[in-house]
Formats: sequence, C-alpha cells, structure tokens
Amino acid sequence: MIDPKSLKVLLYTDGSPHSFSATVYAASLFSYMPNMQLTVLQIRESVQGNITGDYNLLETWSSNPNTDWVEHLVDEKDPDSDRGILTKTNKIFSMRGHNVNRQVIYSNYNIPDITDAIIDYATKKNFELIIMGTRGLTSLKGFIYGSLAHNMLSKSAIPVLLIKKLPQEFIDNYCSEVDA
Repeated sequence: MIDPKSLKVLLYTDGSPHSFSATVYAASLFSYMPNMQLTVLQIRESVQGNITGDYNLLETWSSNPNTDWVEHLVDEKDPDSDRGILTKTNKIFSMRGHNVNRQVIYSNYNIPDITDAIIDYATKKNFELIIMGTRGLTSLKGFIYGSLAHNMLSKSAIPVLLIKKLPQEFIDNYCSEVDA
C-alpha cells in the first residue's frame, strides 16, 4: 500500500538515452513531491552480488562514453546540447540530496537476470514504484527475445512506470520550471 506521507521510488538507469528521459521525468516528479524518496539504481555486469557504490549521474548514461549521444550530452560548447537538462536534473537531485540514494548492484548482464535483480532489490527495500525508460515499440529482436520493459511489466508486483523519449515540449517546460 502506498503511504501518502512518503513515496519510495526506484529509478533504474542503464546508460541509454531512454534512461535519460526516465531520469528527467523522475526529477520532474521529484521537484513536485516533497515526500518522495528516490533511489537511482544502476546494474553493472558481474556475478559478485549486491554492493553499494556512489557514482555521478553523468557516469550512468553510457557504458561506452564514445557514443555520439553521450558526446553531445557532455559537449559544453554546444549551446543546444542536453547538458543544460543534465545540469538542471543534477541540481534538483542535489537540492534534495537527503532524499536521493544511489545504488549499484551487480548481475549477469542479460534480460532475465537484470529483471530479477531489479525486482528483488525493489521488493527487499519496499519500493512502491519503479521508473525506467523504454524505446516504445520493440524491434523484431525484442519481439523474439523479449525486452527488459516487457519483462518488468509482466513479473513485477510493484507498479512500473515506463517512460518513452520525452517530447521537446516537456523538456522545454521542465527547463523553464527549474529555472524559475
């Protein structure tokens, strides 16, 4: 049952642009919900089990920092880059730092194991909502092998909020509200 005095939210980020949209959306919710407790979860490949670690949000966007979209994200010289969005998101999280936790857990890096790791962690820590990004329509490969989002929806007893790429209007409103 969701406690109206406090909402425990788990944000799963995997370094993709879809995770970025989910993080921006979670930050937007976080700015309006003073009693929201947020944990940002990242899974790294290993079979060592759960361990806690601190990390910077910028580090979570991609396991391969040479991808084009990450280069665009961190290019401070480009005034049209998403760097401002990341800065604003980090600002929201740091202003409410006592309500933001970061957790790194280790798992085999395949969809069933990642799904189980997220659900197991969320269940043990009594989260009331899981937020994660999704591509939306799946590819043929996703149709055949399944997707993380589909597995989460079908296996989780905890509500899962899937966020597709955010429309530019949402981003513009988000940026203007944070500046105010």
